[in-house]
Amino acid sequence: MMAAPDDRRYCRFPPIDTNPEHGMASTPDELTVTYEEDGIETVKELDKEILTKGAWCTIIFRYQDWDRTKQQYGPDKYSIRRYQKRGGEYQQKSKFNISSKDQAEKIIAALEKWIE
Repeated sequence: MMAAPDDRRYCRFPPIDTNPEHGMASTPDELTVTYEEDGIETVKELDKEILTKGAWCTIIFRYQDWDRTKQQYGPDKYSIRRYQKRGGEYQQKSKFNISSKDQAEKIIAALEKWIE
């Protein structure tokens, strides 16, 4: 059975990962969704709100993806991510991506209804 190309367990020469989101951050402030590939910032973080801190931290990010075809950034997107601190560094454990403004508004409406 052949491994999937993105399966790092079978990668002969794993890529060097310098993104703080992938376990190199020691504080929530250092965590980011910003990602650069071939000199292009393919994921641009616009803002973030730290919702919880501690051994487990939760952050909501506002970001944009680079559209290679149009050579510009796409619409705002949002991501809620959970990190666990182990050995002094945060590692991402889960995420939920909100892919559109419409979906974000529906989530906000549901939450507002529930907490009233």
